[in-house]
Amino acid sequence: MSRALDRKIIEEIPKEKLADFIFMHLRDMWTVDGLYYLDIEDKFGTEIATDIDRKVWEVMGKIEARKLKKLFDISGGDIASMIKALRLSGWALDLEDKEIILKKDTAILRNVKCRVQNTRINKKLNEFGCKPVRWGFLKAFANEFNPNIEVLCNVCPPDNHPDDLWCEWEFIIR
Repeated sequence: MSRALDRKIIEEIPKEKLADFIFMHLRDMWTVDGLYYLDIEDKFGTEIATDIDRKVWEVMGKIEARKLKKLFDISGGDIASMIKALRLSGWALDLEDKEIILKKDTAILRNVKCRVQNTRINKKLNEFGCKPVRWGFLKAFANEFNPNIEVLCNVCPPDNHPDDLWCEWEFIIR
């Protein structure tokens, strides 16, 4: 089987099923991420698991930003270009109830319904203190567009948060 045949298989997926196919694979990626995290957490504790997760996602932010810039020919170093790519990232693309507010030199991204956190709660697990993990990813992602894009965390677990907001990230050009 060749890459050309794989492309043909993908091209033959009915258009109305293509988004669901992509979302399924994104959710599978998140399942793998959660499973490896839970096993590391079980064997070595939350602090070590979170540190490993943070390091992995920092590298992923850099890699994914570069790939998206190239694939979609996104060349700007402004907030709008970075947000355009971020919306296509594995992290943001399938956030079910995200809100994005884009202005000239700033943007805010809110995750109001977090599948990861809600899955943990449904499994009777504590909230995941994902702040260092997401922050590392977002800083590395933004840096690939412009080192002057500052990423601020307004709220993210383990921070206390309102019931209708899991995390809020702000992007500013300095």
